[in-house]
Amino acid sequence: MSISPSFFQVNPSSGVPIFRQIIDQVKALVAAGKLRSGDMLPSTRDVAKTLEVNMMTVSKAYSRLESDGVAERVRGLGMRICAVPISGAVAERKQKFKEIVSPAIHHARQLGLTDDQVLAVVNKILKDNV
Repeated sequence: MSISPSFFQVNPSSGVPIFRQIIDQVKALVAAGKLRSGDMLPSTRDVAKTLEVNMMTVSKAYSRLESDGVAERVRGLGMRICAVPISGAVAERKQKFKEIVSPAIHHARQLGLTDDQVLAVVNKILKDNV
């Protein structure tokens, strides 16, 4: 499977560099199971044209994805999503997840959400990502 270049969306005025936005979106798609091992990313040229950004910006994002082990270059074909290795003990992975989720929980509290409301959001996300 391959995703369309129009699948990506960037916001030039967000304060987050465009290459970082692309990286984050690819990683989120992999984490959500929407991109799986063996899926192909659109060409840098197609993404750059669709997003109206410099081709080197997309190339930088793809290079970072490669160095992070998320994608690999396939000569003549482009970038392919790699298998996501599961490493570390369950306790370590839970701790890493806790470090990611804790700021979101803090933000939910600032928004005035109750525990039940937060859990409802999490449950919906889990259900939607099956």
